[in-house]
Formats: sequence, C-alpha cells, structure tokens
Amino acid sequence: MSDERPEITLILAAPRGFCAGVDRAIQIVERALEKFGAPVYVRHEIVHNRHVVERLEALGAVFVEELDQCPDDRPVVFSAHGVPKSVPAEAQRREMIFVDATCPLVSKVHVEAERHHKNGHEIVLIGHAGHPEVVGTMGQLPDGAITLIETVEDAERFEPKDPSRIAFATQTTLSVDDTSEIVAALQARFPAIAAPHKEDICYATTNRQAAVKAMAPQSDMVFVIGAPNSSNSVRLVEVALKAGAKRAQLVSSAEQVDWDALGDVSRVGITAGASAPEDLVQGLIDAFDARFATRVEEVRVTDEDVIFKLPKVVA
Repeated sequence: MSDERPEITLILAAPRGFCAGVDRAIQIVERALEKFGAPVYVRHEIVHNRHVVERLEALGAVFVEELDQCPDDRPVVFSAHGVPKSVPAEAQRREMIFVDATCPLVSKVHVEAERHHKNGHEIVLIGHAGHPEVVGTMGQLPDGAITLIETVEDAERFEPKDPSRIAFATQTTLSVDDTSEIVAALQARFPAIAAPHKEDICYATTNRQAAVKAMAPQSDMVFVIGAPNSSNSVRLVEVALKAGAKRAQLVSSAEQVDWDALGDVSRVGITAGASAPEDLVQGLIDAFDARFATRVEEVRVTDEDVIFKLPKVVA
C-alpha cells in the first residue's frame, strides 16, 4: 500500500538544544536532591524551560523567585543565569546550604566586570533589561557602576563620565549580529573602549545561531523549540527570519504547532534553544511523522565537546 501522506523534508540544525552550562545546572539540582533529599529550593527557574522545571519539580525541587521564600534549613540552588552578590551574601548570613549553578561563562563576565571596575573603568553592559543574567551581572557591582545598553540608539546616546576610561561587556545569549552593531557604534564613538579578553556571547549561542543561518535559507518554515522567556531561543527566531526563512515560530513543544496553518510547506527547519531538551525535538519530528511522509536532513556547522565540572558540594 502506497504512502499517500504529503511529503515533507525536515532540516535539523546542529548544534541545537542543551549547552554545557544548562546541562551542568540541571545536574546540580539532581545531585542536590540525591545528596540532601527533597525538598531542594531553587532560586528562579534553573533554566528557562517549563518542561525541565516540571520534571525537576516532580523529583522534589521547589522553585521560588527570592531567597526569603526559602527556609533556613533546606539547601538552595542559584540558577544558571547568575545572581547579584547580595544573594549568596544573605544565604551566608542565614547559614544556609547553597549551591551556585551559575554558568561558568556567565561567571566569566562577572569577573571581567569586577576587573574593569577595580581598574577605574565605567562599564557598559549590552543586554536586555530585566533578564536575570543582566540583573545578576549588574548586581556584582555598586549601583551606578554599570550602564545598560540595549540598542544602537542607546549606544549613540550614552554619555560616559570619562570617554577614555570605559569598558563593555555583554549578556551571553544575545544576537551575535545585533550585538556587533552595538559594539561598532560604541567603538566608533569611543575608540579607547576596553573589550572583553574573549567574546562574552557564549559558544553555544554563537553555534546555534550559525546553524540557523545555514539552515534558514533552505526552509519554508522554521520551528524553534524553546520558552518565550529564553533569550537565546527568542534570538534564534529573529536570526532565522533575517537569514532568509520565509516564516519562523517559537514553540514550547509539538503541542503548540498549528498544523492547519502550515500550508503547503515542503521544507521545515527545526532547532532548539540552549535550555530545550532533545526529547522535545524528537517529539516534534514524531508529530511530523504522524502527518507526513518525512525525510530528515541535518545541517551541522560544528561539533561541541564542552563539559563544565560540578561544584564540590554536589560532585
């Protein structure tokens, strides 16, 4: 019997999904639950993905927004996005057991910001207001030491105290191209501005955007699996559209796909943000398999082998 389902090609971007920092943060919560038993409190979503959060909740993790929602006698984990210095200081004051799951690449930005501040530089942070990573980075230094820049227009309006003594840092999950434009605007105005020793936008963000750029021009439609509060996932949708995808949409899972709205697409690109597990990608592939005669291709731009060590308290 012939397969009468319409044919469709699925183009998988690689790398996609979990990065080393996300994988480490999730392992930290799992290990803390094994070592200390439930409940283990987690300040803020450990990573921005409800599927991950709900799985950890089922194991005994309790997610809260602030430290004052945690009892003194239970362990607390700080999310991968990083926290202001005041948070671990308060945990120490309360003699709490706490584990910092901040991504090491975010911690690198914190160390750089402190170094520039110590050297007398005024710091510009390129990022998105209110994002927990930005809140955490700005909270490493006294109020007023860091100015947040979100757009090229912000960069053009910025007036430093001393143009010869400024430095910039960036959120790790930004659009590589958009950030380059902001940096160029700053460097054009302030040629002496100090840059990071190494790119602040992390390897995983860069690689996932590069894979989408390679895949998008071949795609009638691109699905990015991720959460609406996940910066790197939202950026992937923007990158796909700029790179030539006819359409691009952020979905949390296959359940969010409007199959009737697909139309007569023949080539669909699929990727996932750095906090989205691979089983959600497989779930979307399976959903296509149930409706179409599918053929799967992969567009791979690089291989990743980064692994971060766990903190001693849970290792």
